[in-house]
Amino acid sequence: MRHLPTVLIEPLVRDALREDLGRAGDVTTDWVVPADRVATAELVARDPGVVAGTDLVVLAFGLLDARVTVDVERPDGTAVAPGDRVATVSGPARALLTAERVALNFLGHLSGVATATTQIARAIDGTGTRVCCTRKTTPGLRTVEKHAVVAGGGVNHRFGLDDAVLIKDNHVALAGGVGAAVARVREAAGHLVPIEVEVDTLDQLRELLTTPVDAVLLDNMTPAQLAEAVALVDGRMVTEASGRLTAETAPAVAASGVDLVSAGWLTHSAPVLDIGLDLKV
Repeated sequence: MRHLPTVLIEPLVRDALREDLGRAGDVTTDWVVPADRVATAELVARDPGVVAGTDLVVLAFGLLDARVTVDVERPDGTAVAPGDRVATVSGPARALLTAERVALNFLGHLSGVATATTQIARAIDGTGTRVCCTRKTTPGLRTVEKHAVVAGGGVNHRFGLDDAVLIKDNHVALAGGVGAAVARVREAAGHLVPIEVEVDTLDQLRELLTTPVDAVLLDNMTPAQLAEAVALVDGRMVTEASGRLTAETAPAVAASGVDLVSAGWLTHSAPVLDIGLDLKV
């Protein structure tokens, strides 16, 4: 699993620390814990899941105090069971307590995203279908949330509005139809810009097949409709299914033969994975 580039994640961590420290810093820790006290703590999983976000943990402690060392024992993409140690943190005790919440907020949230992704990836394992995320991400956290999806065994959709064309229902309505929308994009887009079109019905898909694009997003179709859509496409475009996808519904959707299943809730609503900091005293 690749590390997240520091240049991308350091501003996120700095902002989170600044938000937590406020105007006067951690007054509780500063008034209770002697400045010269050193300590060791362990980050321990309370629930089963998949880890993501350890690079942000390292930064959270290191930016607060460069003397803190973080030994990551279970890197991003690693499965954990309750009681497993994710990392060991050592250094000035004040820094350990002050950076704790920021580190755990990132780690718990991103590990939750990775865990949810893994649950769907396992549910469709062996079908040839892959699970991907969407742009329904927490503002400011898109890069790290999409990283967590990959850590969980998924793949990424487009990162923003500028790296691919996705013609959705509202675009189609304003353009006057699927064909008209595709024609306008073809006039403007360069040859390296991929084009995907969302369709809600098989009739829209048939219209699209007169001028196939790179991918088609089959939105809120039943497994039977998806299977018919895949047959109509016949390999001419990448097929993606979306709409109310869960680990329970994913196998039937994947059985239709689509290439991808996508779910926005992976990044905007995945339950946090419970990971705690246990001080060793």
